Amino acid sequence: MKVTVVGAGNVGATVAECVARKDMADEVVLIDIVEGLPQGKALDMAESAPIHLFDTRVTGTNDYADTANSDICVITAGLARKPGMSRDDLLAKNASIVGSVTEQFVKHSPNAIIIVVSNPLDVMTYVAYMKSGFPSQRVFGMAGVLDTARYRSFIAAELNVSVRDIQALLMGGHGDTMVPLPRYTTIGGIPLPQLMDDEKINAIVERTKFGGGEIVKLMGTSAWYAPGAAAAEMVEAIIKDSGRVLPCAVWLTGQYGVKDLFIGAPCRLGRNGVEEIVAVELDADEQALMEDSAQHVRDNLAALERIQNA
Repeated sequence: MKVTVVGAGNVGATVAECVARKDMADEVVLIDIVEGLPQGKALDMAESAPIHLFDTRVTGTNDYADTANSDICVITAGLARKPGMSRDDLLAKNASIVGSVTEQFVKHSPNAIIIVVSNPLDVMTYVAYMKSGFPSQRVFGMAGVLDTARYRSFIAAELNVSVRDIQALLMGGHGDTMVPLPRYTTIGGIPLPQLMDDEKINAIVERTKFGGGEIVKLMGTSAWYAPGAAAAEMVEAIIKDSGRVLPCAVWLTGQYGVKDLFIGAPCRLGRNGVEEIVAVELDADEQALMEDSAQHVRDNLAALERIQNA
């Protein structure tokens, strides 16, 4: 298996390292427009192989020809958030970047699966989908895996339990309108509402919604360890054809009352990409939140279209 990571910044480099260290692919290619950057980071990772004991070959390049015949592409390219910026502020610039890299990649790997990490996530996944011409099961976005990881880490810290015992689900857009589902959250099989009162749950939900912004405020740029690990987990599910059920930004065709939109929903990942979108029963309040989140994504798509047509 060959995995290409587009963008050798903090997130892209973390994806590449996580995939290599798990020894799940034969080759990882790190590509970036900055000369020397992907080559240097790839060489550094390759030199860690005897210590971490992996045999995955890691290379860096500025030429998309070197990505030919990739099985999976993770797109992390784009501008990172700065303090005071929302994910939506990156709309036009990152759409141009994601569109360009997608077109260049698919020329050399027409049968690949594309995972989008660039923000604003749901819209950038749509851009990659349109530019690639791929079927929707082969283009999807990384959001829910990261969001649930943040959610689970906050719960683990509050309850002083292992993250291994926490299962959680979030849906909707990646950002402030995400839809956490506490009643589908369990700790060792025990529903979260039995272990934590509503006030604490709501506080954790709000912190999760603004989890990325919290990190931006602290260090002046976007996170990379958790996003990189989240994307690598999705890559692993595809390579191993494991049937993992993970929340991803997927193309909905009427599920949850949402049509023709990329938005977060649980899906089963395998060798063909999205093997199945999993149906979850939502109550009236949860459905309303899902619809609000979908409208926010539609508004962003409309804003992008206005910018591009101006």
